[in-house]
Amino acid sequence: MLALTIFACQPKEKSLNEVFQSINEEVKANSKAYETLGEATSTIGHRLTGSENGAKAEEYTFDLLKSYGFDDVKYFPFEVETWMRGDVEVKIGNLNKSGMETYSAVSLAHSPVSSDIDLEIVDMGNGLEADYAAKPGAVEGKIALVYIGVLPGSPEGTSNLHRSEKTALATENGAKGIIIINQVDGGVLLTGTASVTGGLIDIPAVCIGKEDGMALKETLSKKRMRADIQMTNTANKIKARDVIATIKGSEFPDEKIIVGGHLDSWDLATGAIDNGIGSFAVLDMARTFKALDLKPKRTIEFIMFMGEEQGLLGSRAYVNAAVEDGSIESIKYVMNQDMSGNPVGYNASGRPEAVAFFDNIGKEIMAVDSTTFKNNNRNGAGLHSDHQPFMLQGIPYTAPSSNLERHIYGCYHSDCDDFELVNKEHMENNVRFSSMMLYALADADTLPAQKLNDAETKAFLEGNGLKLKLQIGGDWRWDD
Repeated sequence: MLALTIFACQPKEKSLNEVFQSINEEVKANSKAYETLGEATSTIGHRLTGSENGAKAEEYTFDLLKSYGFDDVKYFPFEVETWMRGDVEVKIGNLNKSGMETYSAVSLAHSPVSSDIDLEIVDMGNGLEADYAAKPGAVEGKIALVYIGVLPGSPEGTSNLHRSEKTALATENGAKGIIIINQVDGGVLLTGTASVTGGLIDIPAVCIGKEDGMALKETLSKKRMRADIQMTNTANKIKARDVIATIKGSEFPDEKIIVGGHLDSWDLATGAIDNGIGSFAVLDMARTFKALDLKPKRTIEFIMFMGEEQGLLGSRAYVNAAVEDGSIESIKYVMNQDMSGNPVGYNASGRPEAVAFFDNIGKEIMAVDSTTFKNNNRNGAGLHSDHQPFMLQGIPYTAPSSNLERHIYGCYHSDCDDFELVNKEHMENNVRFSSMMLYALADADTLPAQKLNDAETKAFLEGNGLKLKLQIGGDWRWDD
């Protein structure tokens, strides 16, 4: 008697190119990134953490992820000391208080809840350590005037600092106030945090326009001037929520790849670029994975972080909780989407062992679309976005190398960051290519880089020139 063995028919596993082609077709046909961002900016407005608008944005994205078919959507609540601007008035005139003129200015976040100072202004150039070393004691008990970027004519190779780090340096050198000059033409006023910790700072910090600031610098080169800065703000502890949706891994469900973007924005406009284009691209990546029923080997968490603008508060809270409960070891890679769009490559983020992976996957993406995607990859680590708390735990990260129109950066953190700046095609390109790269990471047999131990993390940060900035920000935990 002939024995027959019947084998169950197994579905053929799709090649990477086939998955990428399906992602490409799905996003081109059905992307909702541009439309949902447009709806959110028109119905919610800004998304300041701790505000009524911020809570509405959290609920909007929670419901949106549910509508895409995610059963496992949850809030990650955290408490935060939130800051909201009140009134500010800046008057500048001669040292004898004659001819005082009112300047257009905005308060920088985490300035004191109340401040009234009338002191001499000292031009501290770029506001870097070298500037204070060149004028020891010059700003003690006075107001520092610093440029937000690096001034033309500065020594070649001058490395800039974040506005919060410049404020910390001014405070350390005895300044009682700081005026930061924006670098954008046309009198654009910039907001953002002046705090390296996310807590209230000790001195009032304001931003003035480029033209006013450069004229003031010229005046200070000829005579002494003073500024009267009066402001009121509010700071209260509130609860905010990150929003998380999960796709469980098919083979390694306990290994997590996180793709996140900060949902919150500042309150001068709607935050369409910073970070609507990044966070709403993440939402559409989640929609794409669900629509195609993609189930890579590792678990993916799609996270809308809150509180980034006020000091990476949502991502810090998430990482701190993961360290405390031990789940930090399950987080294998992070993709950060901050002001991202129209990618031409990806950043290996200071991990040379990962370069080949991004180059190889980039070639696979170019096989789908070589017109837009160029595989122009980078390999440098930086700070001041939601990847930072993960990086400080040794977790590797990546981010798109964006190719956005340059003019939009003039509205960074300003009152012109509205939906009119958003390019629909650029958002969809980000969703297409980032979904492909995310799938490749989550489905890889071997990840391009591994989590570093504590000693290796220290060496990595030092090797990427981040030690000083982390020391200024209070995030350097190693004793030398």
